[in-house]
Amino acid sequence: MEYISVNQYAEKYSLSERTARNYCATGKIDGAFLTGKTWNIPADATLPQKRKAKVSPLLSRLTEEKQSKMKGGIYHRTQIDLTYNSNHIEGSRLTKEQTRYIFETNTLGITTENTRIDDIIETVNHFRCIDYIIDHATDKITEAHIKHLHLLLKTNTSDSQRDWFAVGEYKRLANEVGGEETAQPAEVHKRMKAIITEYNSQQQATLDDILNFHVQLERIHPFQDSNGRVGRLVMLWQCLQNGIVPFIITEELRLFYYRGIQHWGKVNGYLRDTCLTAQDNYKALLDYFKIKYRQG
Repeated sequence: MEYISVNQYAEKYSLSERTARNYCATGKIDGAFLTGKTWNIPADATLPQKRKAKVSPLLSRLTEEKQSKMKGGIYHRTQIDLTYNSNHIEGSRLTKEQTRYIFETNTLGITTENTRIDDIIETVNHFRCIDYIIDHATDKITEAHIKHLHLLLKTNTSDSQRDWFAVGEYKRLANEVGGEETAQPAEVHKRMKAIITEYNSQQQATLDDILNFHVQLERIHPFQDSNGRVGRLVMLWQCLQNGIVPFIITEELRLFYYRGIQHWGKVNGYLRDTCLTAQDNYKALLDYFKIKYRQG
């Protein structure tokens, strides 16, 4: 029989070497054995069977209300609150009422001379991104998924008409955020693959795991623009995937959120406490709609 190394097995299945070695040590890979300190893994060994993802009451309700096009429920509220707040943080001039009107009627209603077409398009596109997340919430997150969120968000915007912008693809030009350097374009794929592999290696992600992934994504800044919105959409996906109550960063929490990202790795409590505050706000909605959620 042909055998491969831990490194080869990890590469084959996009795992971290630590996870592959742990599979061997805990007997999850049939036929793997040690020679000295080196694991030998059958070349045809497959991934250990994972438990089927459990769908949370929230995800079940979101899916049901989305499919039935129900208004006035948690799906309706999440679409409006997350879309308005995430876009507003990035400079959208649409009001919350305009955002609500677009979602409910697919028209804008009252406009002003300052209404930007891109704000309208990105609002509609953000609704589509949330729908995509609900439909794929139990899927393992991949680079292709994250790129697709960017494509959905930026389709038909003025940026999409610029060849250098690379809608739905990683950035082609170096950029920075808040005066801080980010990953060079040539480094993005490798670094994104690394954080996604590490995240997917976990059987069950915690809130801190989700926040750590978010900070690393924002520091990589993989896209030419809209990294914040894509990153916050991914956090929604990860929360739904792991049965964790989602959280929406509002204008009141924006500066604390930025501070938390800046200091993550030194003072993790800044970002964690900010997101826990936002989570408490979402829990109040779940209580109102009588949707059960995991405590803690």
